[in-house]
Amino acid sequence: MLRQHDLLVRHGALTLLLFAALLCGGCARDARTRLVVYSPHGKEMLGTFERLYEAAHPGTDVVWLDMGSQDIYDRVRTEHANPQADVWWGAPSSVFARAEAESLLERYTPTWAGSVPEGEKSPASFWYGTFVTPEVIMVNTRAVPDSLAPRDWDDLLDPRWRGRIVIRSPLSSGTMRMIFSALIAREADRAGSEDSAFAWLRRLDANTRAYVADPTQLYLRIAREEGTVSLWNLSDVVIQRNTNGYPFGYVIPASGTPLITDGIAIVRGTRRREEAARFYEFVTSVESLLRQAEEFARVPTRADLPRERLPGWIHDLALTPMPVDWSRVMASEQRWMKRWDDEVRGRGLRNGDGR
Repeated sequence: MLRQHDLLVRHGALTLLLFAALLCGGCARDARTRLVVYSPHGKEMLGTFERLYEAAHPGTDVVWLDMGSQDIYDRVRTEHANPQADVWWGAPSSVFARAEAESLLERYTPTWAGSVPEGEKSPASFWYGTFVTPEVIMVNTRAVPDSLAPRDWDDLLDPRWRGRIVIRSPLSSGTMRMIFSALIAREADRAGSEDSAFAWLRRLDANTRAYVADPTQLYLRIAREEGTVSLWNLSDVVIQRNTNGYPFGYVIPASGTPLITDGIAIVRGTRRREEAARFYEFVTSVESLLRQAEEFARVPTRADLPRERLPGWIHDLALTPMPVDWSRVMASEQRWMKRWDDEVRGRGLRNGDGR
């Protein structure tokens, strides 16, 4: 009996030790600094830089939420009194400018601030541009050979694309808001009125099969040929082609493409400002930006990167920038998107525009 008693005691002690070890292990994990990043950059890029940063800084647990930049703006605005995010990594400059005007961002001057051109950063250092993103016409190359692909924005209004266009909903996507806003401004200037611009969008709507809620749905629909054409950004088209093997290609519109400055900022009120600044510097370092260019088709804004280390396709990229007054876009974009939702979405076919 004594031996059995001893065995029971030893077993109980071992169980307690194992339980304590598990608790300590949990404490060790919980003891890491938790850094929350809101970003539209996609799971491929966010996952890569989560691993790289945590390897370099083992005491930090990077938690990212991948969502559209407009959704991020809405969330940061809602959480303003009790911020949940530390770093906002990715949004068009006009969205960051609006967030800056509403006091949603912390002032921070990165070590490389002088290498970014004026106009691609906040004059007061609340946000800085990281990439310049060309907006393009995206096609399923298996279904649309290059010889038949649309060459310009107006080509998308041709009846042969009826039911073949799928578009990311601009209400939650900063990218689509900027594309639509640039096209509204272009058409209003070209035709002399905003009414003409919205008539143009109704003609596009007449050819549009669906507006989808997130990028994943967009990629899957185009890959499955539920739609064969879209309006999207060059970087994500290349990433999906290279990473997931989707039959995606792009056309740079002949009349000009909006070049959107994509930025980074620290969320105002973060309780982890020092860690947020360290992450900010890490993902915008020379090595990180070169990796983002090589693996994720990002075109850096920094002018001090070694030219010989940038991918050749960046040097060969033949772009005709669309002239866009971004201050005008910033002032009008919310009104334009409400008008699009009220007067255009799903109404092109009923109105008979484009026929």
